[in-house]
Formats: sequence, structure tokens, C-alpha cells
Amino acid sequence: MRTYLDCFPCFLNQALRAARIATDDEKKIKRVLDEVGMMLRDIPLDSTPPESGRLIYHKVSEITGDLDPYREIKKESTQKALSFYPYLKSRVEKSSDRLLTAIRIAIAGNVIDFGAYGNFDLSREVDEVLEKDFAVFNYNKFKHGLDKVREILYIGDNAGECVFDKILIEEIKKPVTYVVRDAPIINDATYEDAIQAGIDNVATIVSSGTDAPGAILERCSTEFKKLYLNSNFIISKGQGNYEALSNERRPIFFLLKVKCRVIANNLGVRVGDIILKGNGEE
Repeated sequence: MRTYLDCFPCFLNQALRAARIATDDEKKIKRVLDEVGMMLRDIPLDSTPPESGRLIYHKVSEITGDLDPYREIKKESTQKALSFYPYLKSRVEKSSDRLLTAIRIAIAGNVIDFGAYGNFDLSREVDEVLEKDFAVFNYNKFKHGLDKVREILYIGDNAGECVFDKILIEEIKKPVTYVVRDAPIINDATYEDAIQAGIDNVATIVSSGTDAPGAILERCSTEFKKLYLNSNFIISKGQGNYEALSNERRPIFFLLKVKCRVIANNLGVRVGDIILKGNGEE
């Protein structure tokens, strides 16, 4: 997915939010805004938003000296998500369609996003998504595809959200390789975050080889790209991975909550909608 004009103020807002988390030095925060503002001038519209996001968050780290400003927020997000785990499992066990409920739960976890959101009510989000109609709903294709494969490649998104992904992985009941970022970027999940969530108990954890907030294939490792190209069933979580992979012609299922107008327009839906989209399907 390309960059749209509405992405540019969002980039600046994200830089400001990250800088304020990293430091209370207003001179450094002002320098972040000045330098990111100059960077925006050179961002081409044919690049993907995660490519630009990567450069912007590197600039924040460079100026503030904090390579992982969301470190504590990620830990707290995971702890909070883990407190929901028994409730989430009970909802699956009581459901007439366990797989669909687990998918809904995985999507509900996508609200744990400090790039797109500053604040959110996780409890309310879970209850809402469990009842909400899908704007794009390729569930039959998902089930049929799942029946035909032996292994799953699951590209994760945010820390904390991993706990919600764990519910879906447990319900899939097939070997899963779970992909995390190679280094900290926003509140995206790294290996340590996935371990804290207990993903290592249900899946094999691997790195994408990139620190971009999305699986930009040109920046991913050779090992990840080999896994990706050999996978016959790929689950892609969140907006960043959708932005990076939406033009790919691979067997990908995108699971996300739409959190901005740009993504909504691209998908032909509304902000706040939930999506289960098989690649090539509307």
C-alpha cells in the first residue's frame, strides 16, 4: 500500500508522541519535530507507510538517545493482556464457533497500538469486537485454506496483542511459526515481548529480520523471506503488516481493526471496522 497525503500529519503526531515518551526535554522534542518535518518533504508517495515509519522512529531514537521508548509500556500492555487470558479462553470454550471467536479475539487485541492510538479501553474493545459484524469477512476461505495446510506462518504485530494471538494459535491446532520484529520499533512485538506473552509455548518464534513497523520484504532477512515464500497459509496481523503486504499475491489473510481513514479508504470500509480479508478477496 502506498503513502497518502493524510499519512503525513500522522507521521508527525507519532513522532511527537514517541519523543514525549522518550524524554521530557522540550528542546529535544522540538528538534525531533523539526527534523522529522524536514524528512517528510523527501518521502515519496509510492513508498509504504512502514518504510517511512522506520526512518521516523530511528530519528526519534537518535535525538532522544532512547532506542526503545515504549519498553515499559510494552511490558505493562502484555501484563494487562495476560490478565484477560482466562476470560478470553472462557469465551472461546463457550462459543458455538470456537475458531471464529478466536479470530475475533485476535482482532480485538489489535487495538493495543500506540502508533495509531494513544489511549484505548481494552475491556470495552474485547466486548465490542466479539459482537461486531465484519466489514470484510472471508471466513469460509480461511477455514477451507486452513484445512488444506499442515503449517501456518503468523506475522505478529504489537506487544500485548501477542496474548490475543496466542488464543487463536491454540485454536488452530497446527504447527505455527510466529514472526516478530528484529529490534524495538514503537510497541511492536520483539522476541522478548512474545516470550513474555507465552507464545513460545504454542509456536516457534522467529524474527522478520527488520525493525520496520511492518513486514517490508525488501528489508526482511533471507531466512524470513524463505519462510514466507514457502508458506501456503499466512496470517498477517495489524495495519502495518497490511500496509507492507497488501499488494502481495500470496495466500495471506489479513486480520485487523481499521484505525485510520487511509486504511479505511483503501479497504472501502469505515474507521473502527473489523477485517478478515483473504488476499484477492473483497
